[in-house]
Amino acid sequence: MAVLADGTLVDGPQATLDRLGHGTAVMAAIQEKAPGATCLPVRVFGDALRSSAAALLAAIRWAIEQNVGLINLSLGTPKPAHRVPMAEVVEEARQAGVVIVAARENGGIRVYPGALPHVIGVGLDWDCPRHCYRCQQQDGVLAFLAPGYPRPIPGVPQRRNLHGISFATAQIAGFAALACEQRGADCQLGPASVAEVAELLRAQALAQSRSAAPA
Repeated sequence: MAVLADGTLVDGPQATLDRLGHGTAVMAAIQEKAPGATCLPVRVFGDALRSSAAALLAAIRWAIEQNVGLINLSLGTPKPAHRVPMAEVVEEARQAGVVIVAARENGGIRVYPGALPHVIGVGLDWDCPRHCYRCQQQDGVLAFLAPGYPRPIPGVPQRRNLHGISFATAQIAGFAALACEQRGADCQLGPASVAEVAELLRAQALAQSRSAAPA
């Protein structure tokens, strides 16, 4: 499925064609962590890495209608005017038992819906290895931090590959899907899903830190 800037949904064999490589790299980062997850691509970018609030809202609502467990949103809007409509669609997802994993900030600026309550908000930690992540309280909310690198490309230096908050978000989405799978849950547990998945992620991060600690 593709979503145009005005929120129009477009289906067809070319709808999810990735002209930029960004969405493909994001999906690869998710599947690296959760190879058993089924991914439904929803394209909101055309020929550039920019979209609209209308497109994001329509994409989220379409995903909710598909009864997905997790929505990965490796982007967001910093505009305060979009906060209320984003909060409304987050509540729709919450009531449907759908968990949204989204970028909480970009360049130090809060973005929506990732900075809203009832969302798994993600930030960057460039010092964290790609096989793990960490969590911390930010403004009274539990945030998850991961490195902003996608899966490596053989022969391409890491600094020349795509990188940024998009890939930190994708990695946390992958870890969340894996945690649900290991627990035997489909993440569609009702309005408490976000808190339950956040707790699964917190416990998983704690287990990672324990296994990495010197004996």
